[in-house]
Amino acid sequence: METETLDQDKTLRRSEERSKELEAQIAKDPSAFRLLTGDRPTGRLHIGHYFGSLTNRVRLQNLGIETFLIVADYQVIYDRDGVDGLKDNVINMLADYLAAGIDPHRTVIFTHSAVTALNQLLLPFLALVTDAELRRNPTVKDELATLNRPMSGLMLTFPVHQAADILFCKANLVPVGKDQLPHIEQTRVIARRFDERYGRVDPSRPVFPQADALLSRSGTILGLDGQKMSKSRGNTIELGMTADQTAKLLKRAVTDSDRRITFDPENRPEVSNLVNIAALCLGRDPEGVAAEIGDGGGGGLKQLATAAVNDHLAEHRARRAELVANPDHLWQVLRDGNERANEVAEATLAEVRQAMSMDY
Repeated sequence: METETLDQDKTLRRSEERSKELEAQIAKDPSAFRLLTGDRPTGRLHIGHYFGSLTNRVRLQNLGIETFLIVADYQVIYDRDGVDGLKDNVINMLADYLAAGIDPHRTVIFTHSAVTALNQLLLPFLALVTDAELRRNPTVKDELATLNRPMSGLMLTFPVHQAADILFCKANLVPVGKDQLPHIEQTRVIARRFDERYGRVDPSRPVFPQADALLSRSGTILGLDGQKMSKSRGNTIELGMTADQTAKLLKRAVTDSDRRITFDPENRPEVSNLVNIAALCLGRDPEGVAAEIGDGGGGGLKQLATAAVNDHLAEHRARRAELVANPDHLWQVLRDGNERANEVAEATLAEVRQAMSMDY
């Protein structure tokens, strides 16, 4: 166990250093990158998504990186019995994407279920991994440990599906949190093994690139109860909530009895989480925000956090309301994105068939 932890620490340090290198390369030549990112439409997007990924996606898009954004609808069913509310979740996700600044003229927004050639890549990719490798994946291991029923084949092969998401468009950049690093490494392994086993169509380059992880800048944002932010726990501030709904949620947020507000994530995680949320919204460092509140206690902290969140999200919420009022436009954005994703996926699949001598 200790060896495993040391290995994880080394991997994280290497990834942090590599992310710094990538940021420098992006600043020099963003056109050298193609980015893949996305979300499962299991509910409404919240401030964890907003600061953890959405704002960074907009930043990278605006720097000039070609971006593919997947609405991972097939991944909804790997741990659920049905698809209740799926269409509602998808259209609300589209509204939040566009309200946040995702530009469908520069970013291809698409769904798993609409891109047949992407999913067909699963078959050759599955031949390149072992059952033991899949079961060692942290996401799969966690699911296996917590499930109260047998694991589905889709859940077991989830890392391979993620590899297909990344490789179908030949993405070489994937923004992730540190918990997603094993998925990127599995994708790199599949790309290398495909090259070793089947060769190349063009001798000068492999069929698939080696994708790099770009670590998130925002760090972890906890839920309002101090636990992991999760839609199922009801501890999130959804982007589409009203200012009053936000205020009521933050009023119930967990703090502690110490009136002196400090930013100390290790010893005061709940208080520090609210300080961090306020700081992100204000564009300031959390230590300075904590010092400003001083002896204001939990009440003062919640008051400041509420004002900061509502002020920061006011424009997003206004744009979002306009978009939701025009669902035809949102569905057209998705249809256009699906069409473009299919073109790219078909071209990649044709190259895969050629490399595998199946182009007949």
